[in-house]
Amino acid sequence: MDFDLSDDQRAIKDSVDRLVRERYTFDARKRHRAEEKGWSDAVWAEFAELGILAVPFSEDEGGLGGGAVETMIVMEAFGRGLVVEPYLSAIVMAGGLLRHAGSPEQKAEWIPSLADGSKRLAFAYAERQSRYETHVVGTRASRDGDGWILSGEKSLVLHGDTADGFLVSARTAGASDEEAGIGLFLVPADAPGVSRRAYPTQDGMRAAEISFESVRVGPEAVLGDPEGAHPHIARVVDETIAALSAEAVGAMERMHALTIDYMKTRQQFGVPIGSFQVLQHRGADMFIALEQARSMMLYATMNAAEDDSALRREAISAAKVQIGRSLRFIGQNTIQLHGGVGVTMEYEVGHLFKRTAMIDLSFGDADWHLEKLAEQGGMRAL
Repeated sequence: MDFDLSDDQRAIKDSVDRLVRERYTFDARKRHRAEEKGWSDAVWAEFAELGILAVPFSEDEGGLGGGAVETMIVMEAFGRGLVVEPYLSAIVMAGGLLRHAGSPEQKAEWIPSLADGSKRLAFAYAERQSRYETHVVGTRASRDGDGWILSGEKSLVLHGDTADGFLVSARTAGASDEEAGIGLFLVPADAPGVSRRAYPTQDGMRAAEISFESVRVGPEAVLGDPEGAHPHIARVVDETIAALSAEAVGAMERMHALTIDYMKTRQQFGVPIGSFQVLQHRGADMFIALEQARSMMLYATMNAAEDDSALRREAISAAKVQIGRSLRFIGQNTIQLHGGVGVTMEYEVGHLFKRTAMIDLSFGDADWHLEKLAEQGGMRAL
């Protein structure tokens, strides 16, 4: 398989790498987090100006016509920079649902605004009882004439505190744990009956608890089949995991680089601790874990667009298992080799450790995905 980037992909990589390297230092990130939204409007506008927000959308929709590889390039750079802006939630997740399930009218209304940064959507899918299962949905949508009435609560809506609207999964038929009978609804954030409680997450991001109390929406708010949205949700979740895998690799690469640099400068017994062979071996083991994760990131990226949902899920779960293991190994060793300074708020590696821990837990941790692979009988030759 050819892993070389095309000229267009390399141009995207060069521009986003330069932006993160020059404009997204650790001190700059602190300032962005201190802003009212928890991230920077100015940086978001820069993303839009460079075309980063338009990457995954087709040219007909006003985008750059990119796919999983282009998203991987962006997310890997964002992982190295610990970017806190809502790219994953607004572009990868909500934008992905619009791409796969939206009508031409819905795409025309929202995608240009997402691509130019003027509007943001958030995907409201998780509930307190659902854990990692996206088909466990208690929020209900009942018909009301030609429209719908939504009632329920959604948890941990990533960047839901500043979103202009929500893509909400709601049950229109069947039991609360069935994959069939789930619809997707586009609900404006200021619709009567919508309330949200915002809070910061452990990794420096923002999220919100969203309540829907008899929220009425019209027929134009439904994305696709009101009882058949779960295949689209599952596909976007797989694409999101592939994107998170790239972010994880970028963050692990940064942790490894900081650790090796620290070992070269931190002295003990009058010599750099990197001169001790046992610590050199530890650094080498971290690099091996990083490269194992990188190979599985590429594997997930190459299979993110697979139409066969079983094969796609198999590849994504396999990647999540290895990347989760690498995250734990590299993260724990990074903290151990840095000592006490590694867990201070003033030093970068502690924030990287928190973000990678949250990535491991997002959409199922390594143990959960390993169990899913076992239920499927292991990996087949893809």
